[in-house]
Amino acid sequence: MSDPTRTVLAHAPELMVVRFAFDAGDSGALHSHPHVQSTYVRSGRFRFSVAGRVFEVGPGDAFVITSDAEHGCECLEAGELIDSFTPRRDDFL
Repeated sequence: MSDPTRTVLAHAPELMVVRFAFDAGDSGALHSHPHVQSTYVRSGRFRFSVAGRVFEVGPGDAFVITSDAEHGCECLEAGELIDSFTPRRDDFL
């Protein structure tokens, strides 16, 4: 198990778009941040935990994670997530 590969695709002070590439078994540890996050599943299958709610998503699914909500995921089948953050995540630059 390892961390996903992160690639910043575009950013401005108000918005950032990031691609995360996961191998099966990779995970995103539970965390929170003040940014609102929109996640789109480009490929693969993932189990997410968001604010104590657990659900699975696959290609074409999308959802929003509100500011400061604790969240994380486990990759069940290798794939990519496209995440948008507002405002920009300066810690990713």
